[in-house]
Amino acid sequence: MGATQTKFAQKIILWAFFCRNTRARSATGIPALIEEAGLVTLSIDAMGGDVGPSVVLPGVAIALRRRPDIKPLLFGRAEAISPVLDSLPALKAVATVIHCDVSVSMEDKPSQALRAGRYKSSMWKAIEAVKTSEAQACVSAGNTGALMAMSKFCLRPMANIERPAIAAIWPNVKSESVVLDVGATIGADAQQLVDFAILGAALARALLAIPRPTVGLLNVGVEEIKGQEEVKEAGKLLKAANLSSLAYHGFVEGDDLGKGVVDVVVTEGFAGNIALKTAEGTAKQIASYLRDAMGRTLMARLGYLLAKGAFDALREKMDPRKVNGGVFLGLNGIVVKSHGGTDAEGFAAAVELAYQMGRNGIIAKIASDLNEFHARAVTAQPSAAQAIGKAV
Repeated sequence: MGATQTKFAQKIILWAFFCRNTRARSATGIPALIEEAGLVTLSIDAMGGDVGPSVVLPGVAIALRRRPDIKPLLFGRAEAISPVLDSLPALKAVATVIHCDVSVSMEDKPSQALRAGRYKSSMWKAIEAVKTSEAQACVSAGNTGALMAMSKFCLRPMANIERPAIAAIWPNVKSESVVLDVGATIGADAQQLVDFAILGAALARALLAIPRPTVGLLNVGVEEIKGQEEVKEAGKLLKAANLSSLAYHGFVEGDDLGKGVVDVVVTEGFAGNIALKTAEGTAKQIASYLRDAMGRTLMARLGYLLAKGAFDALREKMDPRKVNGGVFLGLNGIVVKSHGGTDAEGFAAAVELAYQMGRNGIIAKIASDLNEFHARAVTAQPSAAQAIGKAV
């Protein structure tokens, strides 16, 4: 092993020991919260994802073992669901299957999915269950564009929200943070960025148990003179609002995501999606480097055996499946999007994320925060009120 690889392996071992000593996390990477009594009903699009029921149902079964108070509603073709469900007796005992003849493919365009699947597809029916209060949250690994289009059409955006956002739970060296938007829309004006900040802070309070989350706007520098005008204007609005639900930190840069400088990072969907995919790729790259370095020599393999427990903790922390699930925020209902190519463990993480959101009443928290912001905007000086008047 060369000197460069040796130093890299030494750093990884130290990082692994650090990861082993970080605070306790749940299976999804989200801190465990005190749970209230009663069942949490989740509507599941069983036909979603690259594989469908053979991954989705085992994922729900894993989540059910961890959260026995989940009541699953499984939407999809009964003939595809039944064989898999028969092999999962614990899930079969508590699940309800709702047959749907139509499913949305991963290749369908949003407009095609709406035309062919509105009112009758497994994806639509799962979302509609949230609208009719039959379920507290919906989970799907299906086509992202179709899921967003159907969610917007069925649930409708909340009052004063022009565009919903997709939020992700992002691991960092301190704990976790919320990052949004990671791909729902391309571009955003100042008011939309402010909306994202309010949505993200509500999610951080509900899932990460942070009473007043710190919020930063992703920018090319931390100085107030840098960046696009929309980002700078959003910073001024957040600073002037001085909301009780969040603490505005200022601008943050790309490397601050991993440092955990703030609890909530806000950006528009183009930059957010690139950041997300870059982080996922970097995690896989480091894992590949680590496997290669640890197997090069006898001493490296011996070092791996001595630090196996720490390496297992590192692998757990870096596993992207543990934070699988993007949350559609800004709608009158909870929808969680799982990665289409995930496995059962990854889908279970998305189900648990939906469970946490349904349990903690995030929609009411978001509505309250939005009302506070817009109430303060009305009483602010005329210039500030005019700046946000379009969204009121």
